Amino acid sequence: MSKNRLSNGTNQSVRPFGLRDKIGYLFGDFGNDFSFILVSTFLMVFYTDVFGISAAAVGTLFLVARFWDAVTDVLWGRFIDSRKNTPKGKFRPWIFRMSLPLVISSALMFVYIPGMSDGFYLAYAYVTYILWGMLYTSVNIPYGSMAAVISGDSTDRSSLSGWRTMGATAAGLIINAGAPLIVFVNNDISANRMLMMAIIFSILAFACYMGCVNLTTERIQQPERKPGEKLNFKKTVKGLVKNTPLITILIASLLFIMTMMLVMSINVYLFKDYFESATALSAFTLIQSGAVLFSMPALTPLVKRFGKKEVAAGGMFVAGTGYLILFMIPNISLPVFLTVNVIGLFGFAFFNLIIWAFVTDAIDYQEYLTGSREDGTVYAIYSFARKVGQAFAGGLTGYALTFVGYNSGAETQTEQVKDGIYTVATLVPSITYFVVFLILVFAYPLNKKRTKQLEINLAEKREERKKAV
Repeated sequence: MSKNRLSNGTNQSVRPFGLRDKIGYLFGDFGNDFSFILVSTFLMVFYTDVFGISAAAVGTLFLVARFWDAVTDVLWGRFIDSRKNTPKGKFRPWIFRMSLPLVISSALMFVYIPGMSDGFYLAYAYVTYILWGMLYTSVNIPYGSMAAVISGDSTDRSSLSGWRTMGATAAGLIINAGAPLIVFVNNDISANRMLMMAIIFSILAFACYMGCVNLTTERIQQPERKPGEKLNFKKTVKGLVKNTPLITILIASLLFIMTMMLVMSINVYLFKDYFESATALSAFTLIQSGAVLFSMPALTPLVKRFGKKEVAAGGMFVAGTGYLILFMIPNISLPVFLTVNVIGLFGFAFFNLIIWAFVTDAIDYQEYLTGSREDGTVYAIYSFARKVGQAFAGGLTGYALTFVGYNSGAETQTEQVKDGIYTVATLVPSITYFVVFLILVFAYPLNKKRTKQLEINLAEKREERKKAV
């Protein structure tokens, strides 16, 4: 099938997949993370220091909202799959419709009305945060699902995954590097400045979403269902149970995400207590972002030569090895730690760049099993699992610190506690990344050859369905 034709067999010509699609897809996650990273970084401190809500109450809110998000992900994905194709595709119209309500809700969360009761602030936080989560789902599910229909080529999808990660990385750098300099005054968060920053990032997010809508093209379209024909939920569930690529990548991704979140949180204590240099965390963040950006040019050539599974597995092996080396170096200095860490971070970067492309292959495999295109449902299942994992991962750092004997009231930690923190920060990710490597090598079924064969099989099945209509 030519990339210049829509896969539903129409004679409508479309431009070939290219740089325009990559930039457009980058803009999508750029927009997502102008909202998501801002909320992840500043909302808790805003709630505790401005609204005066206790940290425990905020934690409960986040937990409740995250589980509700996981449910709405699946409901919205199923809803999207039940919609008809439009001349602009199935997913882009929903990004266009829902992005404005999303960015408005992003700003509303940071509105502070002085003089209200504690109950008002807590209720306001619940309503606006849960509303934001639902609206974020309404944009993120079609955005994530869209990668599977922009191109059917495995290498193109790997490229899209990399560009998506670059968008998120760029947004993270802008927010984490720039916003703290503005929103904090004398080390205290300013309610007015925080709202101003939220409005600015909301405007930027909306512009990015419009760029995503206008620069990308949906090339793969499912033939319209016959009148009265509906999605068969029972058939979908049977396909999901048999969808080995989805199940294995869910497990691998959950382990990766939970470890990544643990490392992000424990590193604060690692640099503050073990290395006694909290400011070094900024250097680590820059190195991590740099590893992603420097790895990007090599992603597509490596995937084209070796395949997604092979590149991702190699990345996890390198990451596991890097952290194991760090664990084995006694009395390590901060410069040596940062230098050796580059090894692990480059391996981490390759898996992080390519993870989203695995989801598009799982979507294709679901179509191969069921005969129906269910991009939204499969992506929503993946998003559901990620959010459940994130909800549970929130307590990992606390449990780890308790296990090593961390004393929050002590001016300095004992050497035993410091060594325990270092072990958690190095040995735990090493073991986990090696486990992910083993999952990819021995359990994930779609190597380069089988992925290419899946593309061929799907093209044949689509032609058969087109003739049958």
